[in-house]
Amino acid sequence: MIACRFLFRVNFLACGATNARVISKPLHSFQGLQVMDPKKRKMVTQTWRAVSTQPSSSEARCENADPEVVNKPVDPNTCSIAEGSDKDRSLEGELASQEKHSISMEVGASVMHFIKGKEGATQKEIEKEMGVNIIFPSSKKDDSVIIEGNSGESVNKASEKIQIIIDKAVKSPTLNYSHFVSLPLAIHPGLVDKLVNFQNSILGIAELNQDLGIEKSIFIKPKTFHLTVLMLKLWNKDRVKAAAEVLQTVSSKVLDALDNRPVSVRLKGLECMRGSLAKAHVLYAPVQEIGGEDRLLHACQVIIDAFVEAGLVMEKDAQHKLKLHATVMNARHRKRQKRTRKVDSFDARGIFDQYGSEEWGEYLIREAHLSQRFAFDENGYYHCCASIPFPENMQLD
Repeated sequence: MIACRFLFRVNFLACGATNARVISKPLHSFQGLQVMDPKKRKMVTQTWRAVSTQPSSSEARCENADPEVVNKPVDPNTCSIAEGSDKDRSLEGELASQEKHSISMEVGASVMHFIKGKEGATQKEIEKEMGVNIIFPSSKKDDSVIIEGNSGESVNKASEKIQIIIDKAVKSPTLNYSHFVSLPLAIHPGLVDKLVNFQNSILGIAELNQDLGIEKSIFIKPKTFHLTVLMLKLWNKDRVKAAAEVLQTVSSKVLDALDNRPVSVRLKGLECMRGSLAKAHVLYAPVQEIGGEDRLLHACQVIIDAFVEAGLVMEKDAQHKLKLHATVMNARHRKRQKRTRKVDSFDARGIFDQYGSEEWGEYLIREAHLSQRFAFDENGYYHCCASIPFPENMQLD
């Protein structure tokens, strides 16, 4: 009797006669198995698969294994597998030694270049040290990397190494803020018109004097005009989702802080945040709450405390005291042909002469947004990831 030792996929078809005794063995290929990552306490995808699913020449000895006749009954005298045979156990051990372990790790598109390192140096170091392969996604919309290795231990150690890199990168100023909690003011068309007129007027003056350091890029876009409550670094989809849930959950407490009554602000004049008027970096319109009850500040603090408690705020940002202001010009936004850390100032003396006491108006605060930087919705405002309403009408008992 000639022994025929195929992988189970072939054995089951080629040796399927009713009189043949076939011992079924599971394929060593499972896609998308969910396992718990003990470090991140989240479900991750772990995959096992055989390196080769093709039989070697020594394995393909069955005369009736012709692909054209694999579905036909075969003579058990010419093709059989002995239960518990040495060859059977050998095949199982060979496949087990060829298992590949992999983990899909959500890291976030904004931190992937930290994992790669300069010219891929950091990635290569991890791969060499841990004996793994790190596979980056082809799409910028994918937040995950795949770590592949010959053992679960090597894959887990590599994921721990990557997590350390991410934690360090997040605390670094080189990783920019990705989101912020905002109180939109651009929802008031009259205010947007005033800002457009302000911008055009100042740019007209700047054209006559090129030494002022004033150009269009340093003006806040009128359709994005807002008050900033809190800056956030949300580098992956999980953190964005968590931040959206925090804002939604705190809605009732915000309404309580506002006493379920509408709140409005008054914008008047201009102030310089850093530097002198001759070398200004940021100009903003001061904010005054109508009524002087500080209900708006109280509501904003409720939001901040909720995000801090959820662990979504950088430590240094959690210690900042909130000062609501409406930025109109910022030198950090200046467009450059080459990147540089130096932020050029601008001469704001002429601006203050003309707009230092400007009455921008009184405006109702209608909602709070979780806004995404560098992304915009159809109305021109920052992309809204989540929002909660503020009272617009007086509640009657």
